[in-house]
Amino acid sequence: MALSNFERMMALVESSFDTKNDPNQLDVNEDVINRLFQLHPNALIEKDDGNGPYIWIILIPTTNELMQLFLENQITEAELFEKTPIGAQYETIYLCSAMTLEEYRKKGITKQLCLEAIENMRMKNLISSLFVWSFSKEGESLAENIASETGLTLFKK
Repeated sequence: MALSNFERMMALVESSFDTKNDPNQLDVNEDVINRLFQLHPNALIEKDDGNGPYIWIILIPTTNELMQLFLENQITEAELFEKTPIGAQYETIYLCSAMTLEEYRKKGITKQLCLEAIENMRMKNLISSLFVWSFSKEGESLAENIASETGLTLFKK
């Protein structure tokens, strides 16, 4: 029996990030998902083809102060998420993850979804930068392309 997209996505997440063995990373569960939606309706984006998600993106709007603490290794990714205030005026966006199943890659779908989400976040927030902790050359390239197309300053951990 073929694996569902959800099973394949979970395997991709675990092979890319190993979140179960790294308490510094954000381990997504139902509570995290609910809080992401409280931060912004576009903080979590999922595209489903009827067989489960084939793209899963987490964009965390936050403050410049928390971004600096994270980039300087003074707080972890999990702490960045936990300390980000709900309902604040956000100044930056953390491209936390952008997972795409292999057959959907190199089509521009993930980038377009990120661009739309960032545009929506910028409607009510003075977002001037994007930051990333890249685990792959594809992730770094995506962040660079998004920053270039949005005019946001890109910071890398």
